[in-house]
Amino acid sequence: MSVSLTKGQKVSLSKATGGTLTRVRMGLGWDAAPKKGLFGMKKQTIDLDASCLLFNAGGELVDEVWFRQLKSRDGSVQHTGDNLTGDGDGDDESIRVDLSRVPANVTTLVFTVNSFTGQDFSQIENAFCRLIDETDGKEIARYDLSGSGRHTAQVMAKVARDGQGWAMTAIGAPATGRTIRDLIPAIASHL
Repeated sequence: MSVSLTKGQKVSLSKATGGTLTRVRMGLGWDAAPKKGLFGMKKQTIDLDASCLLFNAGGELVDEVWFRQLKSRDGSVQHTGDNLTGDGDGDDESIRVDLSRVPANVTTLVFTVNSFTGQDFSQIENAFCRLIDETDGKEIARYDLSGSGRHTAQVMAKVARDGQGWAMTAIGAPATGRTIRDLIPAIASHL
């Protein structure tokens, strides 16, 4: 059963049957809102990018996964590829994480989305991020990014070590930036 998250809500990633999840996928989906043109509504192209930043307990950036670096250096986090338009149903971009292989010094994974083409979120519809158990394909949690605004990026969620396992927290904080490097200051307050 999937949990629909609200800002700040936390969900444990322990399996209902016992044990903890080992392989998860963070999916990002979106559609470009039609744009008013001189001759009516027209389709626009919006390039949103899903990214994952890996931090240690001291809040220092250890590694990053995004469209320019599709895999973490240790191979535990992998981006499946860059979608430049948001066309299609379901997840437009995905990041797979093998939690059992994440290095011990990494305590927090932060997932972000940014508009590489610079459009703000008022021009984006049906945006969401979700966490899926990769072993059985079941959706664990979903966070709808439905609030539109003038921001060009959002700190979506974090997955952090929580005792013996991991927990996901929905963040949903608006930010500004075209790449993950622009988002580091906005992420710092959520570590």
